[in-house]
Amino acid sequence: MNKFYSIAALLTTGLIMAQAGSPATYYSDINFNQSAAALKTAISTKITATHTKTLNYSQAEEALKIVDIDPDDATKTNVLLLYGFSNNICPSSTADDNDHRRRNKNSDGGGASCQWNREHTYAKSLGTPDLGTSGPGADAHHLRASDVQRNGDRGSEKFTAGTGTSHDVTSATWYPGDEWKGDVARMVMYMYLRYGNRCLPKNVGVGTAVANDSNMIDLFLKWNAEDPISAVEDQRNTYLGDASNTYGQGNRNPFIDNPYLATVIWGGQPAENRWPDVFLATDAFDVMSGISIYPNPSNDNRINIDSEADLDEIQLININGQIVQQIKKPVSINHTYTVEDLPKGFYFLKLNANNQSTTKKIIVN
Repeated sequence: MNKFYSIAALLTTGLIMAQAGSPATYYSDINFNQSAAALKTAISTKITATHTKTLNYSQAEEALKIVDIDPDDATKTNVLLLYGFSNNICPSSTADDNDHRRRNKNSDGGGASCQWNREHTYAKSLGTPDLGTSGPGADAHHLRASDVQRNGDRGSEKFTAGTGTSHDVTSATWYPGDEWKGDVARMVMYMYLRYGNRCLPKNVGVGTAVANDSNMIDLFLKWNAEDPISAVEDQRNTYLGDASNTYGQGNRNPFIDNPYLATVIWGGQPAENRWPDVFLATDAFDVMSGISIYPNPSNDNRINIDSEADLDEIQLININGQIVQQIKKPVSINHTYTVEDLPKGFYFLKLNANNQSTTKKIIVN
């Protein structure tokens, strides 16, 4: 859910926080100081091994009445509807019924008027094979309450870039809305790591494949960075991650626990880092040795990078997460790379080599 927090604001106000399921508990056996590919495998293994309770399709529907409750609803009566954007109560004369973003939790069913049903964020028919209504098709981590008509409008269309509220972009593509795009991205990432080739991100979205994983597309990394975690995402993760709950599966969505895991694994625009003690505000995850940056701070608008590894790419990212400079296949002299004409400011310098990456903080005076 969009909150428009800049990286700078998160760092200075202390809003980057670990929450339930922090590395000290659920992820205690994960080594975060390993290559991106190895970390992806380790997390995939974790969320598969801890998925100890498999819900059937009816149980998943009952779960949504609990996990999708609007956190701002003191009465615990209304569920939030994925893709919805009008706060009017259904029925309403001021908005189409299917525009609504919340509805009574007991108004679930197949009726077209003022009803909600289960939206498969990873559309069933886009799975290889079809996800059906059991196993991945009943995994509550990617099922969301959605208005029946709006769910039907999306159908099995692939996600694509857009702005504003949810809508068809073309006859075959769908934009989930500014409020929901991060939620969608993180659910798709979870399904990929949990079910592998059956739920490839490239099969459910339109975008360019990332450099180190031909199955992941840049669209979902962008949405993950632009739309930080919402209260309902944390609510869902906490409940579903506890197998002692009636409909708890036992496993968690790691990208809700920390969206920055996607940045570590696949790169792209830096996402919200909720574990500063692990990744030290994007600075501590260093899988490449033999890297030195100097001068830092720089007083002449240039920096030098000594690297034992041959760099594939250099990115200069400002505190708002925007790429200021991007140098692909940079040229070195005696293993030293020089980046010049740097504007004054505080930056993250991301270095990529051999499907691994490290990020350093630099200051240009």
